[in-house]
Amino acid sequence: MSNLKIIIIQFTISAFLFVFLSSFNEQIKSDNLNNKAEILSATGQTSQQVNQYSSTTLKTIDKNIRSIFQDKSGTYWIGTNGAGVYRYDTKTLTQFTVKDGLADNQVINIQEDDLGNIWFGSGTFGISKFDGKKITTLANKVKITNGTETDWKSKNNDLWFLAGGGMLRYSNLSLDYLPFDPSSSNAQMNAPFSLSRYGVYCILKDKKGNVWFGTQAEGVCRYDGKKLTWFKEKGLSGPAVLGLFEDSKGNLWFGNNGAGLFQYDGKTLTNFTEEKGLNNADFRASGKPGLGTLARVYSINEDNSGNIWVGTVDAGVWKYDGSNLTNYTTKDGLTSNAVNTIYKDKNGELWFGTDGNGICKFNGTTFIEFIIK
Repeated sequence: MSNLKIIIIQFTISAFLFVFLSSFNEQIKSDNLNNKAEILSATGQTSQQVNQYSSTTLKTIDKNIRSIFQDKSGTYWIGTNGAGVYRYDTKTLTQFTVKDGLADNQVINIQEDDLGNIWFGSGTFGISKFDGKKITTLANKVKITNGTETDWKSKNNDLWFLAGGGMLRYSNLSLDYLPFDPSSSNAQMNAPFSLSRYGVYCILKDKKGNVWFGTQAEGVCRYDGKKLTWFKEKGLSGPAVLGLFEDSKGNLWFGNNGAGLFQYDGKTLTNFTEEKGLNNADFRASGKPGLGTLARVYSINEDNSGNIWVGTVDAGVWKYDGSNLTNYTTKDGLTSNAVNTIYKDKNGELWFGTDGNGICKFNGTTFIEFIIK
């Protein structure tokens, strides 16, 4: 086997184990995925009333943070790796888990629809909806499509969710599975739950209406409403793409778990990490992490001053001001060098969700741990 194939296999296994291990362990314990994480369809629903307003007020949040989201009302939603999701309205903190009807206790994607419903997606591809009163996990009958051009349709209010070999698209009360590789037997057999090279880790809708998908091992895919375009060059394919972001100038940024940070200006794809000499040769060869590198990127965002912030899983956070790069680690107050998510709220504040050490914010000089008061 060639060195290139060995490296690709190592990347794929490393990304798969790190991101999905926790959720898959819970999946095994719960008999099977369909019993625990029912998926929505146009024909049936299962619901559970959530008495969130009478729940005991909590003071602490689980330390393993996977997602952060602020809805239209200003309420924060904080997804964890295994403790469900928290609702924080700046006064009251409430926790929702599978006991309250959540599809899975790992919440890695949170979004809001036009009606104000909050949707949660998990690593086991379970989907739940909170309508303000109850959490609903709809029936496990997904429409399996062939992934043809006829199947791939897009509207502004569509919701997109992760799947094992493509995408789940919720539109007009129907959930359709759109496989990226229709020729694969896996696309039709165990879809959308069986993870493949085309499994999706992250989603982004850009300002032009394009939908971008970061995959397990096939790089980045763009859907423009008519066709799929793949970006795989310069090392983007092979390791998993875990972060997608569009900055205020319209540039696209891709975070790769191994090959680092990529920039796409609409014409040219650049391996930013390689250009800056911040790759991690040890990780590429043996999986060894490394401080001072920009190789294992998990999250990307932008502050109100136009600085790009990049979260890594082993080297803290990097800030790029357009000319200079600054690296922040636990020495600068960051609660962990493993940053799973970076979220900018309506006030322009950046929230850094870490792996095992909660949430912190940056005050312009140092990082301060976020604590519920």
